[in-house]
Parts: sequence; C-alpha cells; structure tokens
Amino acid sequence: MLFNNILANYYYILSDISSPISEIKSSLGPNDLPYNIPIHPNLVHLTIGLFAIAIAFDIAGALYPFEKRILRFLAFPVTRVGFHDVGWYNILAASFITFFTVATGFFEMLLAVPIGGVKSIIGQGAITTMLWHGVGGVLILFILITMTVWRGYQRFVFRKDFGRQVSWAYLFSGTIILLIMGLHGSLGAWLASDFGVHITADQLLVKGSDLTSIL
Repeated sequence: MLFNNILANYYYILSDISSPISEIKSSLGPNDLPYNIPIHPNLVHLTIGLFAIAIAFDIAGALYPFEKRILRFLAFPVTRVGFHDVGWYNILAASFITFFTVATGFFEMLLAVPIGGVKSIIGQGAITTMLWHGVGGVLILFILITMTVWRGYQRFVFRKDFGRQVSWAYLFSGTIILLIMGLHGSLGAWLASDFGVHITADQLLVKGSDLTSIL
C-alpha cells in the first residue's frame, strides 16, 4: 500500500511536468512508437516459446526409456540425445533473445502513454503495472541465465556421461518458471487491454477520432 501511494504521488507530480515525449510526438505513430507494430510483445512470445520447448524436450528426453517403444512403433527416428540437444539449444536461444525482449520492453515503456483513470483487474494503475512488469522482466532474464548455466553445467560437466542430461530438480524448476512467466505476462496483457499502451485503436478513441472514417 505504501509503495502504491508513493508511486501515485510521484505520478501526480509528473503529470504537471511537460513530458519529453511531446518533443518527438510528431515522429511517432498513433501507437506512440516510431514503428507500426510493437516489437516487445512478439519477442515475449518468442522467449516463452523457446523456453517451453526447451523444458518440454528435456522432459521427453528424461522419460525416453518409457517412450522408446512407442516411438519405434510409430517409426519416429528419434534418440534421447536428440531430445536433449533440442532442450539445450532452445534454452540457449531463449536466454539470448530475452536480452532483446527486456531492452525493447523498456524502450517501449518509456514511450508509453497509458489511458488515465483506469485500474487493472487487480486494482493497479498503469504506472504501478509498468514498474512491476519491468522489474519482473529483469528478474526473469536473470532466472533464464541461471537456468542456462545450470543446464550447460549438467550437459558438459556433471551429467555428461549420463543418458539423462538433466536432473528432476531442473525440470521441476523449469515448469515452475513457465507458470511464473505466464503470470508475469498477464501484467503486459493488462497494459495493452486495460490501459491501451501502444494499441492504436485505443489511442485514437481516447483522442476522439472516428475509427470508421480512418478505416
């Protein structure tokens, strides 16, 4: 509650100050960005997809002794090492992409002009939601880097001579992180759906534009 009050007072003070965004407003589109489609949401889904594939294929590799008869019956030419290779390279790619995901997120957040007087489904304002989303994104980046280092250590050092390259603790942690990423993504979804951040139609409606004439 105290944190939210501090943010509210800070936002009230800023509301009386001319925003630097107004200096470059002429070069921005109706979505308040210098390009037509926001980049951050697309990279978010790429990060989540790569990480989900990494965990899913490592789970498949861990359960391979139970699956191999079915896979042979279906004539799928797959091996346990193949499953774990997909798991490793996908989490490596997820960590790399997430640097750009976070960077574009902060860039687009700096240019955000949320609709005022609106609360999210959990009662938060736009500024509070953006701050939690930004801080959470950085934390997830560090978590993904940690998971990648852990995965690499298992692949090349601790379990390099094992058929199952990953521990059950790693798979359990990855599953929990996927759930956390989904919950954290809800903050970004609320920024778009509730506050109209970088949503062209919402921004035009707030400005009083007639969408039928524009379309």
